Amino acid sequence: MRVLKLSFLASLLLIFMVQCGNPPKKKQKNTVKEVVNQDSIKAKKRADSIALVEKEKDTFELNEENAIKFFFDYAKDLKQDKVRLTTTKGSFTVQLYDNVPYHKANFIYLTHKKYFDSTQFHRVVPNFIIQGGNSDDMRTAKKRGKIGRYLLPPDTRKGHKHHRGTISMPSSERDNPHKLASPFEFFIVTTNPGSYHLDGDYTPFGRVIEGMDVVDKINQTPIDTGEWPKKNIYILKAEVLD
Repeated sequence: MRVLKLSFLASLLLIFMVQCGNPPKKKQKNTVKEVVNQDSIKAKKRADSIALVEKEKDTFELNEENAIKFFFDYAKDLKQDKVRLTTTKGSFTVQLYDNVPYHKANFIYLTHKKYFDSTQFHRVVPNFIIQGGNSDDMRTAKKRGKIGRYLLPPDTRKGHKHHRGTISMPSSERDNPHKLASPFEFFIVTTNPGSYHLDGDYTPFGRVIEGMDVVDKINQTPIDTGEWPKKNIYILKAEVLD
């Protein structure tokens, strides 16, 4: 009988130990796991929101309906007016005119977007101009596709002339009776004292203030019958100066 009592008490003690052992720890573990999961969900939502904003920025494209308003607004707070272009022939700096706002804003914007990096001076006419901003590389076409398809109106009545060292914008090769400017390209006059027959048809929007000897060096490079340099002349880097 004593043995049965002891056995019964041992059983009760074992049941009590089982009931009072692991469950609290298990419950605590679940609580921690739940908090971690909630934090992970919140973090993921924040990351998704940020990614969505960045995607919207990246997918913004300029077109002929929004370009003028965009550059009008962009020019309002634009304090910078100098851009340095580093080429395979050396570096030169241009200063952009404040009173040609759309063309100035466009050039600064494309520089910030790294568009000109790895493009070329694809046209050279001795003692006349060098023309840059294009390339036969697919990277250039892809950059243009991401930025958008648009033209800029001419702005030829601000008193600027095509003196030597003037940077100006060529007209688009599309059907273009109003000589709207091709925004991705530019040319620099090398004629001394200038090429004034261009006045009124093209928009001067700045001038070379440093490194004109580099511009002349590019203009003296050997070319083929299509006015394309026999050896590619790259714009390695374009940067806006403060």
